[in-house]
Amino acid sequence: MRPRDADKERIIKTKAIELIVKDGFDGLSMHKLAKAAGVSPATIYIYFKDRDDLIIQVGMEEELKMFDATLKGFDPNMPFEEGMRVQWMNRAHYFLENPNQMHFMEQLKHSPYHHQIGVRIKSNFSNIMSQFVHRAIDNKELIQLPIEVFWAISFAPLYQLVKFHINKKGISGSPFVLEDQSIDLALTIVLKGLKPTIQ
Repeated sequence: MRPRDADKERIIKTKAIELIVKDGFDGLSMHKLAKAAGVSPATIYIYFKDRDDLIIQVGMEEELKMFDATLKGFDPNMPFEEGMRVQWMNRAHYFLENPNQMHFMEQLKHSPYHHQIGVRIKSNFSNIMSQFVHRAIDNKELIQLPIEVFWAISFAPLYQLVKFHINKKGISGSPFVLEDQSIDLALTIVLKGLKPTIQ
């Protein structure tokens, strides 16, 4: 059996993400990937059983990287506003520095692979986030919402701003550069919408 080469494995994973972002999951073949990575198709099978195994392994690795980046400096016992600000800045900086990974994660989220990765991945991320949200509800810092509604309100605005920045143009087609003041403005409005109404 041929030895594993960490550099080759990294290049294969990087090129797989690039091809999926460009051509979608249906556009990824082992032959095309081998050519892009500068290796033989047989080399890819040293690291991955098949195409699905490759996508799942890459997806798991990228999810864990995103989780680690999101939780940097974060504590679930933080006040809700402070914790949200840490998460927004962490998520924004991670995806601005890794635009291909952002597009890949978006494609993954809407594919059958997302569930397969979810049941295999070993992470305390969901528990930490659940603790943060439930603590905020108990402390009356956050209204109680279905998880999908909470997620859409909490993070979709940030992701859209990041997409505008990555595409280098806003909704009207004019040039757009994401700055901290735009992040702060959007986050302020999001937090206002998530706060319980004072009776």
